[in-house]
Formats: sequence, structure tokens, C-alpha cells
Amino acid sequence: MLKSADFQSSSARPMRIVLLACLLLLSVSAAWAQQVPLLRDLSLRTDTTRYSMSRNTVIVQGEPNVYFYYRQDDETAELLVYPQLVRSTAPLRLVRSADFQLIDSLTAVEGGQYYRAKLRFKDLGVNRFLSLSFRQLADSAGQAPLTQTVKLLPVTRTNLELRPADTELFIGEEKVFDLISNNVKNIRVSPEWTHGQDIDYRIEQDKGTLRLHVLPNALGTRLLTLRPQTERPFLTDNNRRVTYALPPIRQEFTVKAARLRFLSVDKKEITLDEAAQRRGVELILDNGRTFDLKRTYRIEDQEEAGGALIAELFTRQYLTNDRVLCWLRVFNTHRQTESYLYIKENDQAKYVTNFNISPKTSITTVSVRHRGSDWTTNTSVNPGETVDVRLEGQSLARARFHFEDVQIVPSDSSIRTDVAVVYRLQVPVTIDKKRITIYNAGQPTGHSLSVREFQRPHPLDFVGVTFGESPRPLTRLNGPVLYDRTIRDVVFSFNSGSIDSDQQLYGKQYLTFDIRTQNAKGELIEMRTVDNVVICPDGNSVRAAFYQDKQCQVGNISLNSLLNYRKTYDLDDWSTIIITVKHTQSQYQEPGFSQKLELVLQRRVKFDIDISFPAGLLTKQLTGTVDKNNYTAFSGISLATLAQFSFYNPNKINKLRPYKVGAGFVALNAFNLNNENQNRDLGIVVIGSVYPTRSDAKLTFPLYLGGGYLMNNGNFFFLFGPGIGVRL
Repeated sequence: MLKSADFQSSSARPMRIVLLACLLLLSVSAAWAQQVPLLRDLSLRTDTTRYSMSRNTVIVQGEPNVYFYYRQDDETAELLVYPQLVRSTAPLRLVRSADFQLIDSLTAVEGGQYYRAKLRFKDLGVNRFLSLSFRQLADSAGQAPLTQTVKLLPVTRTNLELRPADTELFIGEEKVFDLISNNVKNIRVSPEWTHGQDIDYRIEQDKGTLRLHVLPNALGTRLLTLRPQTERPFLTDNNRRVTYALPPIRQEFTVKAARLRFLSVDKKEITLDEAAQRRGVELILDNGRTFDLKRTYRIEDQEEAGGALIAELFTRQYLTNDRVLCWLRVFNTHRQTESYLYIKENDQAKYVTNFNISPKTSITTVSVRHRGSDWTTNTSVNPGETVDVRLEGQSLARARFHFEDVQIVPSDSSIRTDVAVVYRLQVPVTIDKKRITIYNAGQPTGHSLSVREFQRPHPLDFVGVTFGESPRPLTRLNGPVLYDRTIRDVVFSFNSGSIDSDQQLYGKQYLTFDIRTQNAKGELIEMRTVDNVVICPDGNSVRAAFYQDKQCQVGNISLNSLLNYRKTYDLDDWSTIIITVKHTQSQYQEPGFSQKLELVLQRRVKFDIDISFPAGLLTKQLTGTVDKNNYTAFSGISLATLAQFSFYNPNKINKLRPYKVGAGFVALNAFNLNNENQNRDLGIVVIGSVYPTRSDAKLTFPLYLGGGYLMNNGNFFFLFGPGIGVRL
């Protein structure tokens, strides 16, 4: 009999076999999917040339690459892709990359027989490892997606030529020639000299021009062989081999010897300082063959005797590389471009050499130029400002200047010579120092830039004024403001949050208030001037912490608190308040802003008691009797005392309209003292009058029209006629 454990073990074996078979089938399927290529062919067309994966493939580092020639770094190409298998439900996709821009998407053509797209490459001249990756999803579940990456090799044609105008060289003299190339950027340059050749050379690029520096080492006719390299590869041997090496350039030169042997030194830059004068600088010099050890030689800047002493050379010991270890004590400055240096023994020139002897780096003048301004020796700069800083002195070209906490901005207008250097600096808007120290090689130079807060006049739209209504910006009140109610006070408020912004900083605003009050006739009542009212930007400014000052204005300014004689609410009709708000010019280096506020206490109606002399009035009494209903004769001069209302023109200042309305008493024919005169009477009237519009007339003749009640006759009457008015 079988045991229970043996039975279970025998029944589990078929299940394990089935699982192993499934796993093996899946692995085989995945391996088959990876081995089957996704693409049958790929075509890339630039301009009129077409490159395909089947014909234009080259092996680079053991991997196939589809090469294509380009002329521009942003070359545009047409891409045609032919898939290995045509799948209607799973289209082919091109994986996006930062190396190119997909102008037209990958689109199936002729039912998926091939796909078309349009690409624009980016920076082909410097881009490395360029490739196109394709992906196609599976049609059914469980099948792995197909992917394939096609590596691309952009190549370009580059040539290089040397056409020297002069083929004569001299030992120890460096000469520079121009190189001609159709693709300057693709030529690899190196600042290092070649070594051990008859003519050493180096290639550099200067402002888009290739320059060849040569230095001969041997006499006679010598062949210079250049072996230039390119940054981008190109193809040789019928487009089958990738190389970076251009064809060698060979040029013969005639190298002549100077009358004196040139000795090279290991140091081309010597600093003239106290240590170099007293102790000397250790120097390695070519062996002059006739040097005597432990001897001092004189170095002058001319071959003839009697030249100025430039330095002294003391020979210490010979070295194994046929050179001599020396002490060099320098006493004067010298430039290689000025002349050669002659090593003399007993005033007789033995050898020639050359090196620079520069004074110790020192700054004599620091100048600053703000945007749109001229150079100035005022070294103050503002936060957030971009300025040019010019340092003048000695031996500045070799210095390594650094400005504390300030960024140096590269600029095409930068200057760097031995006597002057110019830097463009970006001062951080959040700088928290009052002084920017200038360093040279990590050591303070003793010069610095002072950080000063911006102090520029801001338009006066941040000043608000209130005189009975809500605050209004001062800049919106242009011309006289007619106000027909009592002005309790004139209050100035300040929107300090609108002074500074992220892009523009103005700093503290120093204001002056000129105040004048005058009556309706223009006569001065009071005049006050308030100087240096300081308005500081509020906490919204990035420089708010640096504006803290006890002088900053807190709160509003009340005009009545400044007036001593008559307050604004005590001013008579048509009085004028003239306030001029302007920047305190002594606080700024540029013209400030000024705004004038003119408040006029307007009145629409004037009430007054007038005494006039109507003359020749035509009156008509109203009675029940027919006989007395006639007009009376023209009377003589009457006397009228009236309480009248005058009306002002609303569009003019202190100008009355030509009419008045009033009520009062009229003594008809008052100046006729004849006892028999029965036309005299006293009437209570409501009367209107029309006055001439001339304001400068002293004697006027108004017209009266009205009616009233006669006290003696007890009748109502109407009157009409002229009068006489006298203005004092």
C-alpha cells in the first residue's frame, strides 16, 4: 500500500511540469520578440540627399550608426520608417527626445506600409550619442512590446589650410599665422605647446579666427607638420571609417639664428616687489655654455654698453637637463613686446633672453559707471543695480580680482590691460552689506564699493489728499479745485507701499510742502514751508529693513496743524489755499517732481444789504378804481435799502452773474423835499435788478423790476426803471 505522503507527492509532479512548461514558453516568446527587429529600414533625407539604414551604416565602437552629413546645427530632416511587421491595431511610435524637435508627428502612410515624420535636430555640432528610439505595442495581452533604437552619426565636411605670407623664422621668436577653415567651430584647439619638435606650435581660436602660434627650436630649413583634429568626426575610405584627424598640413620654414643665442627661462612673469629686489626670484635658465657658477651677470634692455640695469642674474648650480639654477634680482620693469633682454659680462652682451617684469599689482583709482551715465569716481552703488566698475593702476592684467558678495556679469565691452580693467557687476537686490570689498587673489586690495540705498524721485502719485471727501492722488488734481462746502481740514496721506517694486527701487522720498493762503482779492494771509518730510517705503519693499529711520513720516499731515493765523474752516468765501508738494532737490542728483494743489472756497450765492438810488422809476399802482389804475409819471431819485441775493458764475472764480434778487424798502422820490410833493411814499418791495457785467466800473446804472406795497397809499404797485450804483 502507498502511504498518504507518497500519494500527494506523485499528484503534485504533473502540476510542476505544467508550470515549468508555461514559464519556458513565455521566456522563449519574450526572447523571440527581442530578437525580431522592429524596423526593416529607415530613411533620413536632408535637403536633396537621402541616407538609409541599409546603405549608410558605419561601425562606431562596435555598434552600427546611420551617418548623415549636415550643414547647420539645427538641420531639418524628413524621416521615413519601414516597419518589419505591419500592425493595424498597434501603430509605430517615435519616442521623444531632447536631441530633436518633432515638427510633424510620425504618421502611417499606405495603411502602415511605412511611416513619415519631420524632425528638426538641436545643436548637432556639440550633441553626442544621437539616436532615434521606436516602440510598438503588442496586439494581444501577454506579448511584450517591440522596441528598437537606431543610433545616428551626424558628420560634416571640414577643411583647414595654412597660407603663410612669410616663411622666415628666428630662434626664440614666436610668430602667429592665420588658419583658413570652412568650419572654425569644428577645429579642436589647445592652449598647450607641442614639445620636442623642430618647430613647436599651438592652435587657438580668437574672436572666430583660428591662429597658429609657432616657435622654432632648430636652425635651417625646417618642416612644420600640423596634425589638426576635429570636434565632430568625418568619414574616410568611401564612407566606411570614422576619424577625427584632418589631413596633415606641411609647411617649410627657414629658421635663422640671431647674433646672440637665445636662452629661455621657466618663468615668463616676474613681479617687481621688495622680496624680488632683495632676496631675488629662483629662476631656471638654459645653459649658456660659458656661464661661470657663483657669478653675477648684468641684464640690460639694450645690446650696447651703458644700458639701464633691469636685473642681476646670479648662477648657482648646473642641472641635469642642461640648465642652470639662478637667482634673479629685478630692479626695473620690462615688457617682452618692448625689446629683448641682454645678459652681459663686463658690458659685453653674451646672451639674449626675454620675460616680463611687472610691478606689484596696485589699484590707484576706482571708477563707477551707472546705466546711462558717465564714469565717476563716486564708488557708491545701489542694490539691484548693474554697473560697470573700472580699476586703474599697475599690473592689473595678471590680477585675479573678486568683489565680495557681487556677481560678475560677462560682457563684450570688458577691458583688461595692465593699467585698466573693467568689470560689469550685478549687485544683489538683497545685499546686506554697506561696503563691497575688492579682493585680489583672496587678499583685500584696500579699495571697496559703498552700497547706498536708491534715492531717486518717484512720481508724486503716492501722495494722497483729503479735503472733505475720500483720499485722491495728488497728481490727479490739476488746475484750481472749486469746493463749495466748508473745508474742515486738508489732510495729506502717503501710500508708501507703491514707492518700491520688484523691478524699480526709489528709496526714501524727501518732500517739501509750500503752503499759502490768500483771500478773495489775492492778498496773502499766511505762508508756511515744511522741509524734508521723509516718506519711507513700507515693509513690502525688499529693502524695507534698510530704510529704518527716525525721520520717516508716520501718519498723515494735517494742514490746520501747520497754520497759525486762520484755519481752513475760518477762511472767507473765495479764499484760496495753494499747496505745492515737491521733492527736496538737495537730496537728489536728478530733477525731482512737483505738483501744485489750488483749493478755492467756492460759493454759489452771496447775501448782502445794498443801498442804491433808483431814479426815474415808472410805477403802477393796483387799486379797485379805474382812474388810479394808470401809470404814474417818472419819479425822481429814490432811496432803496435791499437785502439782496447775488449769484456766482459756477464756471468762473469769484465772478457774479449780472442779476440780483432781493427784498427791502424803497423810498420813492425821497430826495424831493417839496411839501406839496404827493408822489413820495415808502414801499415794501420784492425787486430784481440787472447790473452791468463790467467788474471794474465804479459808477453803474442798474435796471430794477419788482413790486410791493405802498405804506401811505395802502396800494400794491409795480415798478420799473433805472438806478444809480456807486462801488467804493
